[in-house]
Amino acid sequence: MFASIFRWLSKNISTLLLALILSVVVWVSAVVTADPNEEHISRPVRIELVGQDPKLLLIGEIPETVRLTLKAPRSIWNELNDNPKLIQAWIDLSGLEPGEHNVEVRTSIDINPIRFVNVDPQDIRLTLEPLATGSFPIELSVNGEPPLGYKKGTILLEPNEVTVSGPASSVEKVALVRSSIDISGETETLKTTIPVEVVDENGETIHDVTVTPNEISVTQPINLLGGFKNVVVKVTTTGQVANGYRLTNVSVSPPTVTVFSEDPRKIDGIPGFVDTLPVDLTDLSDDIEINVGLSLPPGIELVRVPDVLVQVSLAAIESSRTYSVPVEVIGLAQDLEAAISPVQVDVIAAGPINILDILTLADFRIILDLEGLPAGIYQRSPEVERVPDQIRVQTTLPEKVEVDISVAPTPTPTATVLATPSVTPTP
Repeated sequence: MFASIFRWLSKNISTLLLALILSVVVWVSAVVTADPNEEHISRPVRIELVGQDPKLLLIGEIPETVRLTLKAPRSIWNELNDNPKLIQAWIDLSGLEPGEHNVEVRTSIDINPIRFVNVDPQDIRLTLEPLATGSFPIELSVNGEPPLGYKKGTILLEPNEVTVSGPASSVEKVALVRSSIDISGETETLKTTIPVEVVDENGETIHDVTVTPNEISVTQPINLLGGFKNVVVKVTTTGQVANGYRLTNVSVSPPTVTVFSEDPRKIDGIPGFVDTLPVDLTDLSDDIEINVGLSLPPGIELVRVPDVLVQVSLAAIESSRTYSVPVEVIGLAQDLEAAISPVQVDVIAAGPINILDILTLADFRIILDLEGLPAGIYQRSPEVERVPDQIRVQTTLPEKVEVDISVAPTPTPTATVLATPSVTPTP
């Protein structure tokens, strides 16, 4: 029996192989038709750095991403688009010495089947330099001077030196670590935090280094000299502003002044303020600015400024009033008529009392625009179209009025009776 089967297979082996090959071809053709191969360029893939010696620094800029041209079935592309992490790219810096290198970009794809067509870029040119570190003192520039009567003390820095680290070629260029402050007009000890700058011998900033710390604390003592004193300026006023106005602010510039006396006892005896000469506010109705002298005790002199600038601000005293203003209809078609309820609305207006007291109904205009409305009953909000200057409308009561629009009656013609002329006999 087995011999007959073997003879049959021997005679028909070629037919069986052909049938098998044809079935495989049909299956492959069906698969390719349902899921055809497509060639595309992938999304940008970030290039990772691995194996870098911590004592070496990468100098300059290198490409951050790589693009892969791949050929794969459509279903594979769908997977790659849905999960970009399936593609990875890196360059291996293991064992590289300082200097220039040409490093291959390596890639990996965690899905199959895929055929690589191209990688852009295929390799990257880079430079490695040794990491260098150095300590440098800080050179601080103090600009400006305190006002007359003040002196500056010895400045304090914390810390007074910084550590600069980075590529050896950049650290070697460091000529100076500098910073600066401005004490112009300062009358008290200045405490602040300021950044530092690393420069080369030409004064150009070196950017590709790390400064630790990158800020320093600065304390600049500033004190009064003997015979000088810093006092507050107090504004003295007389009179009352005009009726209907109120005082909102009185300011003085400068708010403090420095006084001097050759007798230190007089300086010690004056209080912490000095009065201005009186500023007259009688019947004042607008803001003013005025230069005013100071009332100084005998033997006391003012340093630098001969007088101060006083600014006086006023505001009108405000209130509110209610005005019953008739509603004016506009935009109504000629063949229609409108009945408004109510025919007047209350306007609550706010503003200066002296203006509210002289207002009349003629100063306001309230309109109700009925343009395009057919006959019917409507609820509409009237609009305040005209408001006097300096007056604010807070609200209207009611906010809406009822309007009944109807067809205007057609006028009935009236018959005219002509009198019959009579003949008057002539005597």
